[in-house]
Amino acid sequence: MTLTKDHIGGLVFLLLSVAYGYYGQQIPLLPGDEWEPFHARTLPDALAALGVVLSLVMLVTAERKPEGKLVLAGYDFGLVAKLLGAVLVFALALEWLGFLLATIVFLVSGFWLLGERRIKTLFLGSVPFAFFIWFSLSQLLDIYLAPGKLFASVMGG
Repeated sequence: MTLTKDHIGGLVFLLLSVAYGYYGQQIPLLPGDEWEPFHARTLPDALAALGVVLSLVMLVTAERKPEGKLVLAGYDFGLVAKLLGAVLVFALALEWLGFLLATIVFLVSGFWLLGERRIKTLFLGSVPFAFFIWFSLSQLLDIYLAPGKLFASVMGG
């Protein structure tokens, strides 16, 4: 069997989707929610299933001709590590900065790492998107997003 970059990508995506689906099943439900058509596990289940289907499609349709030795030269693994570090900092900052501010900081830093240096573009690409996601989650879907300990301490709470 020939293993190409597309196969490796499909297998990694399949592994992540299965792990996401497994941990999505650990989300606790309120009593009676298991009979509701939409509950806390619905979206994670749908995303995990979609990820599994897409990764299987990727594995089946991957190019099968051997490329010789698998060459990883030319990939910027340092950038990948920095972006993963930004995701980790985002996860840690959520508790202190709150969703909105942590998301803006994450997006600005991600765009900066990817090479964007114009301040106006950084903020015009980050702030409206973060506000849209915050508005959709908190106002339209009525999902509680904690404002963050920093905001609560400034406001005297």
